[in-house]
Amino acid sequence: MIPKSSNDTPQKLAPHRTLTEFYPAPAQRACFVRDLFDRAARDYDWMSGAMSLGTDRSYRRRALEQAGLKPGMRVLDVATGTGLVAQAALDMRIRPDGVVGLDPSRGMLEENRKHRAIPLIQGFGEALPFHDASFDFVVMGYALRHVEDLSGLFTEFHRVLLRPGRVLILEITRPSSRCGLALMRCYLRKLLPFLTRLGTVHRDSALLLEYYWATIAECVSPAAILCAMAGAGFQSVEHQTHAGILSEYQGRKE
Repeated sequence: MIPKSSNDTPQKLAPHRTLTEFYPAPAQRACFVRDLFDRAARDYDWMSGAMSLGTDRSYRRRALEQAGLKPGMRVLDVATGTGLVAQAALDMRIRPDGVVGLDPSRGMLEENRKHRAIPLIQGFGEALPFHDASFDFVVMGYALRHVEDLSGLFTEFHRVLLRPGRVLILEITRPSSRCGLALMRCYLRKLLPFLTRLGTVHRDSALLLEYYWATIAECVSPAAILCAMAGAGFQSVEHQTHAGILSEYQGRKE
């Protein structure tokens, strides 16, 4: 169960410990993350393709399809970034005015805006600027590790969903095997940052990958994430993995 405070409100649940090797205190995390993504925005699509060995586009679409996204639904893409998940929804014939993207990084939103004409809003997932029951489907792609409070995030997701509504969260989870963990650590912490320094002109892009690995290595367990989703009111919560590292969290608002 999610721990409760004295007023029966779920306590905050950070996705990982304070990473003092990148920022000095929890209060500085949001600013550090936003600025880091701002500076690395122009390289993000390249890095996403490199991390997935070119399979990212087909995987996102398959995940959305299996989670029940259908034409005619109104979709909120939280932490939309450069719009890779939003594009997968558009590829499934969701209307451009039916996909709303939200992200705290102005740089990422600017890159997103270059490639598609969807409504884009600067903001945080824990304080969604939308009315209750505004969307049929909420999705977040690979950004769960960058928020301040998972309990507050899921409460907001539940609030803005219609009944019935669905949530899909895509994440990268550290491998359970020692060999898999060592390989992933080497690739994301050493090899890919090295290739990024060679292939891009922005040194912060390599720093983003190093931070990416740190958040993966330190992230709370899938069980804790499912517990927080259920504590926010989601039903039929489930977790699936692919290739040992790609996690899909799903839940329903009935």
